[in-house]
Amino acid sequence: MSTPTLDELRQVVQPAEKMQRRNGEHWAGLLYMRWISLRVTRLLVNSPITANGYTYLMILAGFGAGAALLIPGVAGAVLGALLIQVYLLLDCVDGELARWRRQTSITGVYLDRVGHYLCEAAFLVGLGFRAADLHFDGWTVLGFTAALAVVLVKSETDLVDVARTRSGLPAATDSAAIPRARGAAKARTLASAFKIHRLIGGVEASLLVLVAGIADAFATGRPFTQAAVAVLAAIALAMVVLHFVSIVMSSRLKG
Repeated sequence: MSTPTLDELRQVVQPAEKMQRRNGEHWAGLLYMRWISLRVTRLLVNSPITANGYTYLMILAGFGAGAALLIPGVAGAVLGALLIQVYLLLDCVDGELARWRRQTSITGVYLDRVGHYLCEAAFLVGLGFRAADLHFDGWTVLGFTAALAVVLVKSETDLVDVARTRSGLPAATDSAAIPRARGAAKARTLASAFKIHRLIGGVEASLLVLVAGIADAFATGRPFTQAAVAVLAAIALAMVVLHFVSIVMSSRLKG
């Protein structure tokens, strides 16, 4: 099989309707990763590994990022951040290969969603152990709490599709996400402007942990890493409630 040009590949694997979809693309993907992934995908179009195989590699990289945080000092924070970038790259590549090879499947979608659940939770669990200096104490519990909250937030989003599918309804449109109540809609717009909720995502959390790890190198103990755990747990717990309210008050559960 011949290798496509970048333009040929881009038309198929990065269509405008996907790249411009609201909340359809991570900011890091738009900023730099889709530029990188397109070139990596071009190198891999004829590889023997299936698109789902690269999804499994994505999951491995994500788990590796969480495990890397168990390495003391700046080295663990740096390795964790780098592996999250690999995780993001493979998250782009698996879908691009699936679209080019016409290997898109329900299994692929399922693996991708499960991978995001597990990897982002694993990173926060690793962060909790890092803050506790590999002991099991309150910081570890806080890391597990943040991980559980992130899984719940993702579940709230996915369960909208489950509820609509079981009711025989099509997927909700982007406009349906806006709360029906004017006050709630304004609050949602204000919250989106600051984008604090993004900190609980894998890429953002890894950058926060990296900054905290560098700061801890000049401090006694791990005060900045511990602060990072506390901040991420607080945001994640708040998002569980706020995201639930946003969904219920929007039109996403309406026919």
